This record gives sequence, C-alpha cells and structure tokens, in this order.
Amino acid sequence: MTEVREPHTVAVVGAGAAGTLTAIQLCETAARRRTPLALVLLDPSPEAGRGTAYATRDPRHRLNVPAGGMSCYPDEPGHFTRWLCRHGEPTVTGADFATRYRYGAYLADTLAQAIVRAQGTVTVRRLRTRAESCTDAPGGRVCLRLADGGELTADSAVLATGPAAPSAGWAPPALRTSPRFVAEPWSTGALEGPGSDTADVLLVGTGLTAVDLALTLDRPGRTVHAVSRSGLLPQPHALNPAGPMPAPDLDDTSLNRLRRAVYRHISRSVRTHGDWRPALDSLRPHTARLWRSLTPEERAEFVTHEGSLWNTHRHRMPPATAESVSRVRTARRLAVHTGAVTSAAERDGRLVVTLSNGRTLHVGWVIDCTGPGRRFDDPLWGSLLASGAAVPGPLGMGVATREGRLLDAAGRSERPLFTLGAPRRGELWETTAIPEIRVQAAELAGQLLAPLSRTLSRTSRTSRSSPTSRSSRRPVDGHGLALSTHAEAAAAYRSGLDRVLKVRAGAEDAFARAVALDPGFALGHAALALLGHECGADVDVPRALAEAQRSARERSDERERSFVEVVTRRVHGDLGDTALVRHLGAHPADALALAVAVPTIAFSGVTDLDDEQALRLVEKTSPAHDGHWFHTSLLAFLRQEQGRLHEAGELAHRALAAEPASGHAVHALAHVHYESGAHVAGRDWLDGWVSGQGRGAVHRAHFSWHVALHELALDDPAAVRRRWFAQLAPGRVVTGVRALVDSGSLLWRARLSDSWRGELPSAGDILASVERDVLERPATAFTALHAAVALTAAGDLPALHRLRDHALGADDVQREVVAPLCEAFAALVEERFHDAAHGLDALLPVLRRVGGSAAQREVVEETLLYALVSAGRCDAARRLLDERLERKHAPRDRRLRAGLPV
Repeated sequence: MTEVREPHTVAVVGAGAAGTLTAIQLCETAARRRTPLALVLLDPSPEAGRGTAYATRDPRHRLNVPAGGMSCYPDEPGHFTRWLCRHGEPTVTGADFATRYRYGAYLADTLAQAIVRAQGTVTVRRLRTRAESCTDAPGGRVCLRLADGGELTADSAVLATGPAAPSAGWAPPALRTSPRFVAEPWSTGALEGPGSDTADVLLVGTGLTAVDLALTLDRPGRTVHAVSRSGLLPQPHALNPAGPMPAPDLDDTSLNRLRRAVYRHISRSVRTHGDWRPALDSLRPHTARLWRSLTPEERAEFVTHEGSLWNTHRHRMPPATAESVSRVRTARRLAVHTGAVTSAAERDGRLVVTLSNGRTLHVGWVIDCTGPGRRFDDPLWGSLLASGAAVPGPLGMGVATREGRLLDAAGRSERPLFTLGAPRRGELWETTAIPEIRVQAAELAGQLLAPLSRTLSRTSRTSRSSPTSRSSRRPVDGHGLALSTHAEAAAAYRSGLDRVLKVRAGAEDAFARAVALDPGFALGHAALALLGHECGADVDVPRALAEAQRSARERSDERERSFVEVVTRRVHGDLGDTALVRHLGAHPADALALAVAVPTIAFSGVTDLDDEQALRLVEKTSPAHDGHWFHTSLLAFLRQEQGRLHEAGELAHRALAAEPASGHAVHALAHVHYESGAHVAGRDWLDGWVSGQGRGAVHRAHFSWHVALHELALDDPAAVRRRWFAQLAPGRVVTGVRALVDSGSLLWRARLSDSWRGELPSAGDILASVERDVLERPATAFTALHAAVALTAAGDLPALHRLRDHALGADDVQREVVAPLCEAFAALVEERFHDAAHGLDALLPVLRRVGGSAAQREVVEETLLYALVSAGRCDAARRLLDERLERKHAPRDRRLRAGLPV
C-alpha cells in the first residue's frame, strides 16, 4: 500500500505586511510550480495585511513611498497603482502617495486573489491566535505552541512578526508607570485619552511615527511637542522628482572612504539635478551589500554618527504631509526640540517633563514615538533566544540570519526557521520598507519550495531536455510544438490558438482557462498579454506579462522563453526589435509568432519589415507548415499587398476550401476585391460571409467595415448609413479599439467625401466608447493613427495635442510618424488647410510604418484630398484623384473629381 504523505506545511507567523507578502508569494509560486502546499497563517488580528502600520484609518496617514514603489511584486511595479485605479481612484499615478489604510486593503485583497488562484494546489488556513513558543519536532520539523492552548507542527515556519515593540528604556521610571504615558501608540485604543483631551502632548521621537501622530492630535489651543536627540524631522519627498541617477562604483571599503564617496555622489546629484534625493535613492539596491562590508565597529560608528541623518533623509514624508507639518509649525501648534527626557513627575493631573536642554514642559500626555526596539522580547522570540535556536543580530538589532534563515547559538542554520523584514535589520540595515520586504518574500518562497520542486512531474523535470524527448512526453499545440503544461491546460491553449488563427471570438477565454488550469503555463499568460496589448482584450496586460516571465523562468523550454521575450518587447514598445524575426528563424512552426509578425487583421506585425521582407519571412516558414490553411491565408494577404491580386485571390480561395472560417483568408479576399475595384462582387460575397461564417469572427466589425468601403466606393450613401447603424454603431454594436479603427475611420471618410445622407452621427459617440488611455496614450502607432482621426473628427484639439505629446515620448514610429500626423490634423481642425495639406503629403511615403493595410492607411490620403480642396489647391486634388482612379475604379472618386472647380 502506497503511503500518502501530507502536503508540505509552512506556518507563517504574523499576517501584517511581511506575512501577507510571504503568503502571496508562497501561494503563487506553489501554484506556478504545481507544488502541493499547506499554508497556515497565524495572527490574532481580524484582517490580514494590516498589522500595525496599515490599520490606521486617519486619511492624513499616508505611505512614505509613492504608489509606484509599493507593489506586492518586485517584478511588477505598477500592480498597486492599477489596483487603486480599479478601486475608486481612476486618476491615481505611480507618483501619488496613497493612504496607509488603502494599502492594507490592497494587501488583503491581493492575498485573497492569490489564494483563489492557487486553489487545488495550496490549502490555506487562518488561525486567529499567537504563537508563544517554538520547539523541534520529529523529522526535522518544528512545533509551534499557540496562545489558545493548541499546537501546530509544520515542515517550516516563517516568523513575520514585524518590528520589535518599543522598549521605552529612555523613559524615567516615574514616567513609565504613569497612566498618562502611551508606550505603544498604534495599539487599539491607545490614543483615546490624548484624542479626547485638549492638553498639550509630548511626542518622544521625531520620525515618521511622530509626524503622523502630530497631525492626528493637532487641534486649536493645543501644542504638540516633539523631542529627539537630533531634533530632525524627516525630509519631504520632492514635489516633482528628478530622474533616476546611476549609483557610483562603491567597492567594499572602509567607512571613511565610503563616507567620502557618498558625499561626493550627493554633491554631483545636487549639481546635476538640483536635488540630493536621486543620489540617495540610487544607493538603495546596494545598501545591504555595503552594510555587510563594514566591520562591526564601523557599523556601530555609522549608527551613532550618521544613523539619524540617514533615517531623516532616507525615510521621507509625502509632500502633502510635509505641507501639513509646515502649516502646524507655522501656527505654533507643533514645536520640535533637540534633547532627551531627563525627568518626569505628575502634578495636578498633568506631567511635568524636563528635557536635557533645560526646558520644562507641562503636558497632559507623553507618547513614545521612538520606533521599534532593538530586541524582540515577545514570548515566541523569547523562547527561541532562550533555547539558543536564535541569537541576537549584529549590534543587538533583530536576530542573526543567513539568507533569511535563523542562525542558532552555534552559528548554524539547520532548523527550518525563517524570517524577513525588521528581524533582519542587523544583517541588512535597510529591511523594514515594502520594496525590501517584497524581494525577501519572493526569495523566501523560492527557497522554501525549491526542495519540493524536485519531486514535480516528469513534465517539469524534462522541460529543458532535447526537443525530441520533449515532444514525445509533453502535450503539443495544433502545429506539433511541445507545451510545458498538462493535457487539460494544453487543450484549452489549443482552442485559444485555433481561434486566434481563424480570427474567431473566444480566444481570450480559452487562454484564461488554460492559465486557470495551470497558473505556471508561461505561453498561456504570454498569449493573454498579447491579446490585451494588441487586440484590446479585457486583460490586465502587465499582470499577465509578469506571470509569463515568472513562469518562463521556472518551467519552460527555450522556444517558450523566447516567445515570452518577444511578447515582453512588444508590450514595452520595442516593435522594431528583431527578436520576433529571430524567434521565427529558430522556431518556424510557431504559428502564433507568425500571426504576430505578419500585419493582417489580428496583430500589427513587425513594422520594420517591408512587403518583400515579410513575404520572405512567410516563405521561409513555409516548409514547417506544409500547406496549412493558416499559412496559405497569410501568403494570400501578402500577395495582395504586393499587388499580385490574382494570385492572392487563388491562395485565399484555397485556404477557404480547407477552412471556411479562416478570417485571414477572408480578409485577404476582401482586399483583393477592393484593390481591384470589384466593388459589386466584393460587396455581395463579403456581405454573405459576414451574415454566415462571419457571425463568430472576433473582428466582425472590421469585415463589415470592408463591406461599407465597397458601398462607399460605389457612392451608395443609403447603404453606408444602413450598415453603420446595423453593424458599426459605436457603443451599441462596436466598442473599444474597433470603434476607432472601423467605426471612426468610416464615419470620417463618409464625412470628407459628402457620402452621408442626413445628420452625421457624433464623433463623440466613438470617443465615449473608447477608454481615454487608448485615445491619448495608445500602445501602438496603428491605434494612435486612428485615435488621431477620431479626435480630429470630434474637433478635440487639446486631446490631439496630448496624443502628440505621448507620441513624442513613445517608440520611433509614434515619434517620427504619429506626432507630425497629429500636428497636421491639428492644423486641419484650426482650418489651416495649407499647413495640413503640406504635413499630410509629407507623411504619405512613410505612413506604412504604422502598420495595418493600405486600405486602412488610405484614410490619411482622403484627409489630404479634403485639405487640398479646402486650401483651394484643386489641381493637386485632381492629380491625386487621377492617381486613385488609375489604381482602381470607384464611382465616388469620379463624382468628387467631376465636382472640382476648373
């Protein structure tokens, strides 16, 4: 009989920020690796994620790091900002400072989502109690004895207990025993007395805790005093931060040399940026290494002489908080003193406190704001220290660790006991902020699960073996390429891939199902990121991309990692990179990569490729596809782009005979009809397909747009109007990017050529159906072109200027083509028709760089025609129309030419 072993159990003691971040990473890493795990969270508080720091409801208490630096994930910096946007703060940016309570809600929600995604792999229990001691258990495990009398045996434990409680060792005995002394201001109900009283208050400490409490306790008629040995308040963050600054070359060296090097670096920052902050921030990734390089004596010297200066400059106030502090100081309701408390006595219900500077203060309350103590004296840590399972860290700060694992009295790390955050302060110095803790949490998750990953299925163990062995042991996609996943997820992925290649609806749902079945399936995440980025699918693109990258690092073969890199480059705007072409050179049978590379209807393609290069790319991959209908349909599309219309038509019909639902073949045939001037035949054939096989097409509106182009060319305004309302009306029928690309461009073309009977629909309806980011901060030049058209049609000059500004800071194509296009369109809105015509004419030769088809880019040529006529340049307009009529017959163009003044 086979022994059934319980899943590996990890106990996380503490569910504040450090414990929550650890639990998130454990859930997601275990799910990606398909590693069964039992996770137990131990904490008496009612909600995970808040701890001491993020339980305050005072809206004046803000994070001291901008939202862009507070993501739960070190490799996904925008996660928190996007969460805020989805939860009632749509205009927030990464530079804003959120409230601490909101951040606690974010931590709790992110953990809940991670638990849901890990269902089936990870079981999670939450015990609302404290761990009071820890002892060894058989099998190299540990036993935690709980405050409620229970016990928990775990394979490993993470002690995420947060900072040590203040010791109040500075306080005179008479003060420590006074009921008017608040030793732990963040504990529940601690501020009820000072909050309901109007007497003056003394805060001992001038750090961030003191700043928060000063604002909370501020009220007319009260003076809040704050005292510390340095008398320094935290510095504020810059209102308009300077750009990043590279760190200097700081080798492991003596404290004196390091001190001189840092001060020189700060001086350079002040000269270059007018600000010291970029210099200090640039040191952050190197702080732990530099701290470890110092001798114990040098560390002690640094803490004594530079510790306060470092803390006040490194841990800064948000600008809004700094402004509030400045106001209360100006109003003399906050007084900051340099010194220490030397004595205290109660008199007439008040405290008389004497400071070392000779000043005497009469206050109602004294509050300890000195921050965390150096030693952990709660029962759990006490038991570990007493037994020798843990020892104090350097300078008596925290505990001694090696890569997060506790060191015992003999300097060994044999017990499965780990910690992160504040307990590692002696080892790392800077370890209490979220940017450091989230990195430690990710590293801990990998460390805890690494031994278990060796027992994964053969699928994982062979993911980096030879292609031949992989393909025989792993499921494959529809083109014979091996997939690093299990059969059920592979089936869902094949369904999604088939729908993408046919240009059918449902691909997004299929890929989402694949990653739900296997959260570590890199290709599934990459495909979702791709659909969200280029096709407007409802996908959290940064999240999907980050998951693809994590999964690719852990469980993928070379082809899958290469494809994730391709998607990463495209999402980051590197469309001109050769990564995609290199990928196809190494993996010519990758149909999804080929679909991305060739600009047809689904993706924008590789914009650096001209028609001949794109054709050579498709021809080079031909042997790997062996006449497959998808490859044939791409070849048909490229042949029509070359003007080889007859050959393109034959190829399209061949592909449709094999797969009648092939959207790419239909698209190629639609272009053949349009470019050859066969408008009646094209209208009738395509209208029949749209009403039949095309009902399931994901870009059905685009095919309807093609039918409407024929009707426009045939000068049939009534048909254009009917089709618009039936198949292209924004909001009701078409939304998102398709409303821009299809509905918006058709309406503009109808307006320019006077091809609409009756009142024109408002361009505002199109703008309302598209997200503002798509309009003003589009990810691709192709989308940007159509956003410019829609904004021009609406006469929205400010938005057009914002789009131009975005393009100037985007990739080369947007900067060199879209930005001047916006300038030309702005001239049109302002009725500077000569300028508009000049700008548009200059752009026609390079317009193909934005991607898309000639029929789509033709909207710019038609705008140029309108600008020429409006500028009175009828001869130039006539020449342009003659060129168009020479290319293909169109009754509408003949009408426009006949209407030009002689």
